[in-house]
Amino acid sequence: MPRSNRALHKRRNVTATARPWAPPGPPPQDLAPVWLLDLDDTLHDATARIMPLVNRLMSAFVAAELGVDTPTADAIRHRYWLRYGATLLGMVDQHRVAPQRFLQATHPMAELGPLVRRDPRLIAMLRRLRGRKIILTNAPHHYATEVLLRLGIHGLVDHLIPIEAMQLAGQLRPKPSRSMLRALLARHRLSASRCILVEDSLPNLAAARAVGLRTVFIHGFHRGLGRRPRQLAGPGRRVAMQLASSHQLARLRLRR
Repeated sequence: MPRSNRALHKRRNVTATARPWAPPGPPPQDLAPVWLLDLDDTLHDATARIMPLVNRLMSAFVAAELGVDTPTADAIRHRYWLRYGATLLGMVDQHRVAPQRFLQATHPMAELGPLVRRDPRLIAMLRRLRGRKIILTNAPHHYATEVLLRLGIHGLVDHLIPIEAMQLAGQLRPKPSRSMLRALLARHRLSASRCILVEDSLPNLAAARAVGLRTVFIHGFHRGLGRRPRQLAGPGRRVAMQLASSHQLARLRLRR
């Protein structure tokens, strides 16, 4: 064998020895799933103690801002919920209330922070969950950041997108805005098929599915649903998959 061929043969043998066969590992990061995780009533229980206080504070804000009593404020909030999907959006559009002033007044962390309970099972699940993890919440930034810290998962998520970041043409467009979801995908250079929205809100999940995202309905923190959740997931239904708890996400077999 000529000397040049012997040298090439030797290099090939060295390479084969240095890199023995191994079973394939996980797919590269650019093919891994991207989890868009809601916060309240998805990763932790906000229904029991946090949301009742937030609702009282929202009604008090509307009553003080508009000079009405509490029952009237509640009626106004209900009307804005039906029209806009959120009290905040109605107050901004109808009364030119500054969003940050509303969010600060209705989400005071001195009162809300101590109501958050750390859950070791949630921490363990997020450590096992493969792929990027983005918190996508209609809650304000200061609240979401504090909740993540108190849950012990702030360092386990890659990005936080609070309601302040959900803007199009200078206007708030929170979930379930389909245009906001499309803009989010474009901004972060994500394909819809890679993303999974994990939520407790059926309207938000329906919007995400219409945009092409995969969807997981978390229903365990909602009281009084009875057997109804078992009828919501599957082909042609409003959501693709459903779980009682986000603790089960790391074991989920993803499907459309």
